[in-house]
Amino acid sequence: MKPSPPSQRVAAQLPLGMASGLPLFLTGPTLTAWLESEAISIEAIGVFALVALPYNLKFLWAPLLDRFRLPWLGRRRGWMLLFQLLVCSSLVLLAAQQPQGSLLAIAVLALATAVLSASFDVAVDAYRTDVLEEDERGRGTSAYVIGYRLALIVAGSGALILADVVGWRSTYLIMAALVGLGAVASWWAPATEEIEAPRSLRESVVAPFSELLGRRAIVGLLAIVVLYRVGDSLVMHMIVPFLLEIDFSNTEIGVVQKGFGMAATILGVWLGGSLVDRLGPWKALLLFGLVQALANLGYIALAVGDRSLVMLAAAVVVDNVCNGLGTAAFVTFLTALCHHRFSATQYALLTSLSTVLGRLLAAGSGFVVAALGWAALFGGTVAAAIPALAVIYVLARKKIAVGQSARAV
Repeated sequence: MKPSPPSQRVAAQLPLGMASGLPLFLTGPTLTAWLESEAISIEAIGVFALVALPYNLKFLWAPLLDRFRLPWLGRRRGWMLLFQLLVCSSLVLLAAQQPQGSLLAIAVLALATAVLSASFDVAVDAYRTDVLEEDERGRGTSAYVIGYRLALIVAGSGALILADVVGWRSTYLIMAALVGLGAVASWWAPATEEIEAPRSLRESVVAPFSELLGRRAIVGLLAIVVLYRVGDSLVMHMIVPFLLEIDFSNTEIGVVQKGFGMAATILGVWLGGSLVDRLGPWKALLLFGLVQALANLGYIALAVGDRSLVMLAAAVVVDNVCNGLGTAAFVTFLTALCHHRFSATQYALLTSLSTVLGRLLAAGSGFVVAALGWAALFGGTVAAAIPALAVIYVLARKKIAVGQSARAV
């Protein structure tokens, strides 16, 4: 097979990221906005939070995508194309429903869309792991994340604005068409090198874990996966309640956090992707993890002193640029950890592990605020970075390989 040009391998990640991000809000915040506009009860709207569960449980069926391949477009792209077409079809059916008369049908279709979208995520994450060369991972990862973030804007703010103009049914049909157009990216994306798949379903379940656990310094590597984003999870969970409590309006929060903040995140991801390939994984993780943690000091300043709109904008922009840097380094790190034979299962497992501790700690964040105040919470997010940074420093000093060469010897 003739190798694809590096520019195509990297460029393909942008539309694939957009295809991955579009369904998330269409089955989440945008869907709940539709239900609210149709006077659906708040209790019923709350239950729709369960629709997001497939994104957390996708590692359970990821081995199937490692084990089996479809008879077109190779091991990864065949699944990608199939799931995109199914997501498109599901959204078309969703658009045909009326919340007041077919709420159960909407729930079933939203759940089906989430399952199909999560399955596409498994396939596209594995594809990105397989197709990018080592010196392309940073740029390819940043292209994917930027596409993903742009899709959230389109399916979030864009869909809400569109609904006011053309109505919800037409909005969902337009979004379905965008997903359908995104299927072209799966066809156009370069083929991956053909790698032997697991020979049995049992091997596709057991071997990814045994291969991963056989890596040199695996305890330290997994510690980084679990710990690196803890502080960020705490900030994301509590930032809006914090800003509302210190008397910023919904409009101010929306413009600064969702507008300036999203642009700053995209800038940070782009910069991070460019720098990761030059710095290498360990330096990037250490440097970007440090600045990501220190950026939360801006929220401490808001909590104890200057609460002006200028200070809010400065804190949000700095935090989001640094968060984008950290995201680029961390996703590149996860990509490098995966073995090409088992990349669907291993990447899905690693991403699930990376969110568990942060979500558990976030559940208690309100109690910390009630007892100690907001400054203590944000100070804790800075301190929460120390364990991960310490492990990164130790493994970097020992010259532990991040990629597949990191197997125990």
